[in-house]
Amino acid sequence: MTQSGTRGVIYRGGTSKALLVRTSDLPSQHRDELGQWLLAAYGSPDPRQIDGIGGADPLTSKFGFVGPSTHPDADVDYTFAQVGINDSRVDWSIMCGNILSAIGPYAIDEGLVPAVEPFTVVRIHNTNTGKVVTARVEVSGGRPRTAGNVHIDGVPGGGSPIFLDFRHAAGAKTGKLLPTGNRRDVAQLPGVGPVEYSVVDIAGMQVFVKASAFGLTGAEDPVAYGKLAEAGRQIEFLRCKVAVDLGFATSIESAKKESPITPFGIIVGPPREWLLYGTRELRSADSCDLVARCVIDGGMHKAFPGTGAIPTAIAAALEGTVVHDVTRVAAHRTGTYAIGHPSGTLTVDVALGDSDAGVEVRQASLVRTARRLFEGTVFVEPSRLSWTPARPSTAEPGGPHGN
Repeated sequence: MTQSGTRGVIYRGGTSKALLVRTSDLPSQHRDELGQWLLAAYGSPDPRQIDGIGGADPLTSKFGFVGPSTHPDADVDYTFAQVGINDSRVDWSIMCGNILSAIGPYAIDEGLVPAVEPFTVVRIHNTNTGKVVTARVEVSGGRPRTAGNVHIDGVPGGGSPIFLDFRHAAGAKTGKLLPTGNRRDVAQLPGVGPVEYSVVDIAGMQVFVKASAFGLTGAEDPVAYGKLAEAGRQIEFLRCKVAVDLGFATSIESAKKESPITPFGIIVGPPREWLLYGTRELRSADSCDLVARCVIDGGMHKAFPGTGAIPTAIAAALEGTVVHDVTRVAAHRTGTYAIGHPSGTLTVDVALGDSDAGVEVRQASLVRTARRLFEGTVFVEPSRLSWTPARPSTAEPGGPHGN
């Protein structure tokens, strides 16, 4: 049987990469079938993903599809999937903020949103969470700009800024900014004892805990963290407990399968110097307001997720959270927070207010860059599918882009 081909585009968004496909070009509209197709396309399960397009790293084993919006206040729909590497898992529970930065440029390039110079505003409805995030994209000559002076740590060189506004993304998974109703809770962890933690849900839901509770600093290198088996188990236990408490899993034992990346676990600590992942460059404590490490799927994120940065900054600004405890805070509730992560720093602008419902998020924004890397046809071996894909798309390529 001939291999099945599907048109797609590979984008770098922030510190991640993903295959993006138009909704109309999907080989199937059924989620189970699409998940099976993704595992075949990415070459999973296999630690090298050698027989697919995956990059053998969680930051490059990502996928999204984009089409006309079904939301009255948005221009496009964006659906995200995290494709497993060592297992046959496709997780549809999060939006991925880094890849979200590529959706505005992609929508413009694909003609889903008219290009307006010098900036095109794209309202993105993330179907995974039901939230709308706004992207402001620089445009020149009818195409998204790629060249620019904005540098984001974890990506070589510079690029054109993409401004992402998450102010309307509170309660992305639970409908509440503070899912437990508290700014701080306590859990009993086997072998550790009582541990304080905070849960914040905006853009994504994260469980925050002080690194010191596990004998860590929050400035650990991802490779070194991989050798800290006991600390890793304890942090995973806490993450799983929160997943059970909030109804995302039925038991701690099953949480890894039922809710593998919701919520993430993030360890935090006060500012301190650290060596950047990959380059081994020394970054000073003065360059950040706190250090943080995102623990995902038994390992550590080599940079920092956009959907982790927003709630981290919100928690830093919110008195009473464990994140606020370790943050060098210049102004309560309003300010710019620099988060020290393995590859550098990530800056988030935050403004909080009060409402009848509690804390109101008035600003939650960050800047990313993105670039279209490749467009073409992704081929899947039919023997890996239990169904017959739809006919390959005949849509024309997106044409020239950037400047």
